[in-house]
Amino acid sequence: MHLGDARIGVFDSGVGGLTVVRALRSALPGHDIIYLGDTARVPYGTKSPRTVERYSLACQRFLLDHAVDLVLVACNTASATALPALREASAVPVIGVVEPGAESALRVSRHRRIGVIGTLATVGSGAYPRAIRALAPDSVVVAEACPLLVPLAEEGWTDDDIARAVAHRYLSRLFAQDPGLDTLVLGCTHYPLLRAVLAEIAEALAGHPIAVVDSATALAVAADAHFGGSARSGRAGGGSLHCFATDTSRLEELAPRFLGERPASFALVDI
Repeated sequence: MHLGDARIGVFDSGVGGLTVVRALRSALPGHDIIYLGDTARVPYGTKSPRTVERYSLACQRFLLDHAVDLVLVACNTASATALPALREASAVPVIGVVEPGAESALRVSRHRRIGVIGTLATVGSGAYPRAIRALAPDSVVVAEACPLLVPLAEEGWTDDDIARAVAHRYLSRLFAQDPGLDTLVLGCTHYPLLRAVLAEIAEALAGHPIAVVDSATALAVAADAHFGGSARSGRAGGGSLHCFATDTSRLEELAPRFLGERPASFALVDI
């Protein structure tokens, strides 16, 4: 199989994973992408680990039935709790979002003092600190749950006084844990929509430059590395994008915000 013909499957509990698709279409423009948003059962963060694993396996089966060559788990909660089961059940490689984010953070961090923000479930899992310390045991890692950032992203309130006030509230708690942080990991695929505000507030609180790592871009970089930097060897034309969802309410409104373009359509599926 020519690398340019590879199909990439991406799933998330909702629309946030479209930020991963957006990054993929920039990094790997010649590859076909199949996206599944399990919007009928979002959010995964409030579910038990066993339920998250069951839902994640169903999403992966759907992608494998569409003959993908690589599965990307865009959901931080699923990556933190279901990745071993997903890899065991798949005949193709599976990459979660946590490890690439951890690797990217360590690449850009000057002093290995890293702050992570995410949903309650992701922060509660401790997945990012574990992944970072597994690669660099001397790292200092602190984390803060920021549950209000997801609805702000979905409402499009990403660059106003409300977004700044909420970001300041959460990041103040993060920097109170370690004022010397030099890197901020956006541990949720919704958060890239708030990247500018989060970076602005983080640098104001720190009083020094802060490197910002978003998990969507990090996952796209990991996919590119998996194919050996095959963006250069892909098809001359752009790859196709096929989007599926388990519930289609609000998708016409939300999808363009996260994807940066209007997808042709979302097919409704029952998994």
